Amino acid sequence: MEPPTILLPDGRRIAYLDGGDPAGYPVIGLHGTPGCRLNRLPDDEVYARTGVRYITTDRAGYGQSSRHRGRSVADEAADVRAVADALGLDRFSVVGGSGGGPHALACAALLDDRVERVACQSSLAPLGEGGMARDAWLWQMEPEAAQALAWVDAGEGALTAEIQAAQARMERLLVSDPASFLGEGMGGADQEVLARPEVVAAFTRIMAEQAAHGVGGSVDDTLAFARPWGFRLEDISIPVLLTYGLQDFSCPPDHGRWLARHLPTALVVEDGAGGHLPQDLEADIARTFSWLRTGQLS
Repeated sequence: MEPPTILLPDGRRIAYLDGGDPAGYPVIGLHGTPGCRLNRLPDDEVYARTGVRYITTDRAGYGQSSRHRGRSVADEAADVRAVADALGLDRFSVVGGSGGGPHALACAALLDDRVERVACQSSLAPLGEGGMARDAWLWQMEPEAAQALAWVDAGEGALTAEIQAAQARMERLLVSDPASFLGEGMGGADQEVLARPEVVAAFTRIMAEQAAHGVGGSVDDTLAFARPWGFRLEDISIPVLLTYGLQDFSCPPDHGRWLARHLPTALVVEDGAGGHLPQDLEADIARTFSWLRTGQLS
């Protein structure tokens, strides 16, 4: 079935998935890079048990959402506001992981009249002016993830071709060697998670949908991460739960530590054994969504 969509003033559409407890506290989830609205457990009861109504979206260019060429990280905030307006959400919280982390921080900076709390998980830090130096940004990053910056340098055409090839490669590896489909340089903890049958099944659904209309979403995310984000982290005034693992080689721990130093409202959770992906997703959801709903970390 086609997902519901929201028509934006510029003619674009944003697709979303609405679940969890219909009467619960609203949380909007922003997927990683790449990804789509299906980056969530299929069992909505997991979210309902936390007292949360959980809405996930296809970021522009992913899944069934229209592409927004040239978008910045900051532009995601306007799309999130449009989703909240269409669904009648006055106050809500936001969670974003990996490539969704910077976009969640954009909501913290630019939607503080509506957003109460933001959870930022395993996120990249800004690159260049106002952010990390290039060498520091790339240090300890998994080689295939680090290659994306060289693809950006080669121009959008080359970047698009490389991401198309990466999408095809991930689709093959998900069948033949799922533990390495996000890159052979992933840590052991992440490889163990990726090899689980239920995780393979989840990514099989996600992989098909994220590029349903091409890889434009991934291209635009990658370009946006390499440019100024369009807002100042220092201006964030609402609470941010910042979590990262020391065994993360997709978004290395120095990214999390840099964010911790520059987010004035951050509650920082550094996991010495953690990788890029939660080892126990249901426990992570229970803790994170409880904080997003109540502001209390159990």
